[in-house]
Amino acid sequence: MGFHGAGWWSYVRSTGEKPKVTWGLLKRVLRYSNPYRWQIVSMLVAILMSTGLTLLTPLILRNLIDQTIPSKDIHRLILLSLALLIIPILGGGISIVQRRLNASVGEGLIYDLRVALFSRLQRMSLRFFTNTKVGEMMSRLNNDVVGAQNAISNTLVSIITSIIQAAAVLSVMLTLEWHLTLISIVILPLFILAARQLGGRLREIAHQQLEANAQMNAMANETLNIGGALLVKLFGRTEVEVDRFDQHAVDVRDLGVNQAVIGSIFFVIIGLLSAVGTALVYGFGGYMAIRGTFTVGTIVAFGAYLTSLYSALQSLANAPVNFATSLVSFERVFEVIDLPQDIEDKPGAIELKEVSGELVFDDVTFRYEVDEKNLLSDVHRAGQIDNIAAVLSGAKNESADEETHIHTQARIDALDHVSFQVSPGQLIALVGPSGAGKTTLTYLIPRLYDPSAGRILIDGHDLRDVTLDSLATQIGMVTQESYLFHDTIRTNLQYAKLDATQAELEEASRAANIHDFISGLPNGYDTIAGERGYRLSGGEKQRIALARVILKDPRILVLDEATSNLDSESEALIQEALKRVMAGRTSIVIAHRLSTILAADLILVMDRGQVVERGTHEELLAQGGLYASLYHTQFKRERQASLNY
Repeated sequence: MGFHGAGWWSYVRSTGEKPKVTWGLLKRVLRYSNPYRWQIVSMLVAILMSTGLTLLTPLILRNLIDQTIPSKDIHRLILLSLALLIIPILGGGISIVQRRLNASVGEGLIYDLRVALFSRLQRMSLRFFTNTKVGEMMSRLNNDVVGAQNAISNTLVSIITSIIQAAAVLSVMLTLEWHLTLISIVILPLFILAARQLGGRLREIAHQQLEANAQMNAMANETLNIGGALLVKLFGRTEVEVDRFDQHAVDVRDLGVNQAVIGSIFFVIIGLLSAVGTALVYGFGGYMAIRGTFTVGTIVAFGAYLTSLYSALQSLANAPVNFATSLVSFERVFEVIDLPQDIEDKPGAIELKEVSGELVFDDVTFRYEVDEKNLLSDVHRAGQIDNIAAVLSGAKNESADEETHIHTQARIDALDHVSFQVSPGQLIALVGPSGAGKTTLTYLIPRLYDPSAGRILIDGHDLRDVTLDSLATQIGMVTQESYLFHDTIRTNLQYAKLDATQAELEEASRAANIHDFISGLPNGYDTIAGERGYRLSGGEKQRIALARVILKDPRILVLDEATSNLDSESEALIQEALKRVMAGRTSIVIAHRLSTILAADLILVMDRGQVVERGTHEELLAQGGLYASLYHTQFKRERQASLNY
């Protein structure tokens, strides 16, 4: 371990505070090691055995030099020589066993923490994901879990090993010659002084290097994901981005060189201090040997013990900071595990089974409030910057408040006292300007959010009184941007029904007008969809999403009928598929097509989070309100085109 770990000088945060170890945190950390207590006990036994073996070698050398060789005892010489061979063999075997135990504990901890973290994140509401960076979640799952594992399997083991080693070596050295022992440890304050003098500079450089690395990685992430890469290519900015990355890489390179140089100076000074201690021991010991009060073998043994002692003392000097730094990762892991869930099953929640599909919005108001206690806080990781702002420009983007008198959909409440009722099997069309609250309304139906006020009922049951799993079973949703995993089309379809047969897949795909397309692919249903389904067109992705919902067979269907960016053939296929999907189901559709609006049993016209008009197409036209305005600006041309056709 020694002084060479980055953790030694990187523990000071940007505020200058040191990582703290509290008893409560320590007890919780130790609870995670409970399942591995026997492995840990076995590891401690292995450490004791290994330390005991390392103490034997200097004593054997002392005996060889002071007694065996001068007395010309061939028999003892052979035995001691064999012992010098057997000791490293035994030590190697113990080391392998210890490493096996250590790896079992470490990897087991990583497994436990990752599963606990992922399980908690999967249960968080949509509000959490819209306010949390994906990179931060990945950091918790990877960097912090590994850092937490390091606290138990590496740092803690190193502390115990160093304590045992230092205590054992000091005990043996004191029995050999207490004067030399005092001389050997008298330079310890010089170690601490050197660490304080150069440690600050090393910490500063390490902090700058972490910041530069974070900026470089963030910039790379912005431009190497599929959306960023597409934007770069469309605007012909490849060389610009290469130059920008080059600037960040230069900073990382230069800081790395500086850190290496300063670190080298640090190690040289530590080496010189060790040399001072060694010189004092050999000088004083040699003087005592010349006077006949000390043997040569004892000096040689002392020299061997001295190396072990300095190594242990260096590790112990680092240990408190390294352990506290590792515990910061545990803090970040526990923060996620302890996050409260704002959407969860209430005690005694009922399970929806036979659902007819009646849906009621009863005076529903909703606001996109962000409760900081339900989000990840900026828990400092040792030596890491607090945030990465304006990665591409390298500077913070200051924007002044601007006043505008243009009528917009900007408001505090996303939904404002919305009430309506949908009977089983009815089709409800939601229309209105962009930002009026249509999508927000649909997000409340599968309980991605809970209303701020009011309630939503399904077959007379408040959504908050039913289990989330049973609610998800009864509701099928197709969003405007259909998401596909980077996997086969088969796997993407089976996400709706894990045990779906090939016949069921084909039946659902035919209903969605996508089976012929899939069958024509080289690998059929085993064709890879690509990252976010980018290997497929927009219409193909939407039809696969529809097939997935058909396979789920929900009683209530919620969909965003977004066909404006599709070609006429894809649009016609989707419209035909939608008729099949909505047949016999309660359907809530954000309507973009006049044909869907005309087929609706009820049209809800939304504006600024309110239902401002409701009725059939003819009724709303007669009112001459917002719907009539939307019809004349958006839908009339479509109807004329269909009549001409």
